[in-house]
Amino acid sequence: MTNTFLSTSKLPEIADRFAAYNRTDQKLDREGKEDEVSIGFTFIIKNINGHRRALDISGISKYPDEEEYIEMFTSRYCVKYSIPLLFSIRSLSHHLPEHSTAFSFLPTNKLPSKPDRKKGITEIRGPYYAPVTRTYLNELLQDWGEYVDGIKFAGGSFSLMPEKRLREMIDIAHKHQCYVSTGGYIERVLSSSAGDKQIIKQYLKTCKDLGFDVLEISSGFLSIPADDWTELVKLVNSYGLKAKTEVGIQWGAGGDASIKELENAGTRDSKWLIDRAKKFLDAGAHMIMIESEGITENVKSWRTDVISAITSNLPQDKIMFEAADPQVFAYHIQNNGAHANLFIDHSQIVQLACLRKGIWGTNKTFGRIVTFQN
Repeated sequence: MTNTFLSTSKLPEIADRFAAYNRTDQKLDREGKEDEVSIGFTFIIKNINGHRRALDISGISKYPDEEEYIEMFTSRYCVKYSIPLLFSIRSLSHHLPEHSTAFSFLPTNKLPSKPDRKKGITEIRGPYYAPVTRTYLNELLQDWGEYVDGIKFAGGSFSLMPEKRLREMIDIAHKHQCYVSTGGYIERVLSSSAGDKQIIKQYLKTCKDLGFDVLEISSGFLSIPADDWTELVKLVNSYGLKAKTEVGIQWGAGGDASIKELENAGTRDSKWLIDRAKKFLDAGAHMIMIESEGITENVKSWRTDVISAITSNLPQDKIMFEAADPQVFAYHIQNNGAHANLFIDHSQIVQLACLRKGIWGTNKTFGRIVTFQN
């Protein structure tokens, strides 16, 4: 079945994008009869001379079921046949253009949209300090998912969840086009197994089978030879996971230690961090996470010299700063721009999005965060 529409006044606000949906509604034949059957429609919507026109509604195709309908409409404008068409269009957040708010007439910074965003990545902390539930996560991403790229299970929290519930939570994230990270739990696996390769492989296989996308490799509490670390990066990648190595200058970081404890533990030179980050990128690391402890977290004064050294020596699209503090992520946006990759708490999504878009901020950032695009 292939029908071409001349126009319709009730097409949803989706321009220049492809979308495929699966819905049980009506079977449409040339005589105009409507029989209930499971059928899918693939449609292309174009903006032509200021009018929304549907070109090529055809075929049976499948798309993951969605819970929300954005519009139900009827059209009787077909080129070859005049047949009723009634079906529901289901929504995924990434099918809506970034400007699809009620206030699109107000100028704001233009930022890359999901799912093609490669810079200005926002990763949020999932369950740890607060028990993030499936219902909460689903509602959070339904409303604010456009501003979230990834979800991280901190502190090995995923290991506490029943498998069925964990899979459901990961599925929710994927439904909203968010990747899911294990966080740095492999540090615990390494220390408890004395680096046993078979146990590490079993851990990686289980993470992949559960649906995790990113596996963070941190060593705030461990001393791991750099060559062993690079081999671990390669092993993680071989399982179809994206290796994300976490590096920092603070020994004993990652446990929310006190300033006094961290001072006693000592710090490393920024060159140590940069050299290893480059080595891990060469080995195939997907991203470098910069540990905040010793730099902006649990310190008497921020080590802005370290931040400057990192941003001057490493590619911006390959580094992400831990910044789960409004003052910290505001600093990164102020100094590195709206496209900085940042890790924040799930409670801070809106505040960071306002900064990136340049619509709000403190006296240091209000009206001062801008982007330029042709």
